[in-house]
Amino acid sequence: MQISAEDRARRIKIVLFDVDGVLTDGSIWLFPAPAAASATADHPQPTSSSSGHALTSANMVEAKGFSAHDGTAISLARIAGMKCGVITKRISDTVALRARDLRLEFVYMGQAYKMQAVREIMAKESVTLEEIAYVGDDVIDLPVMRACGLAIAVANAREQVKAAAHFVTENSGGHGAGRDAVEFILKSKGQLENAIEQYIDEGNPLPAGMDIGKGGF
Repeated sequence: MQISAEDRARRIKIVLFDVDGVLTDGSIWLFPAPAAASATADHPQPTSSSSGHALTSANMVEAKGFSAHDGTAISLARIAGMKCGVITKRISDTVALRARDLRLEFVYMGQAYKMQAVREIMAKESVTLEEIAYVGDDVIDLPVMRACGLAIAVANAREQVKAAAHFVTENSGGHGAGRDAVEFILKSKGQLENAIEQYIDEGNPLPAGMDIGKGGF
């Protein structure tokens, strides 16, 4: 008998996200780093490409745009007793900063084969694949999506990814897709409204360790 997406969602204890195209719209902005920050005596600042010299990645600053709605989703998930994390192929200071701001329990960067990170998380948390949800957008996410308990594709995902998903979000990556994924899980569990009420309860504020935006900046 085929298991519905809602039934799959009721089992979830951990929600994992890709980053580019899921928690962002997929755009990667690269800016030249300030000369003082990137140049040293041993590694002087390269001249511009018009002079025949190319800037290197070491002299660039990477920027990404994240949705505040997705940030709130992390708090809602945490209120409901779930843990969250990211698994991404890119290594980015920007992602590390956002992950710290959200107090994510799992942060895996430089992951070309994402099931390796998933297996490590399973071992650490003593959970099964059926208890893990994964949100992806591109073919690199397929191995995890084909194996995990709840595979979620964002609205802007590649068609192969949508075909492998149990649920497709209404919104695109970087525009609330992560929130859609978490709310679908919480609604399936019957916990969404209670999580929202706890989140906005002035008389019983969330502990600093649970809330977002208090990552120690």
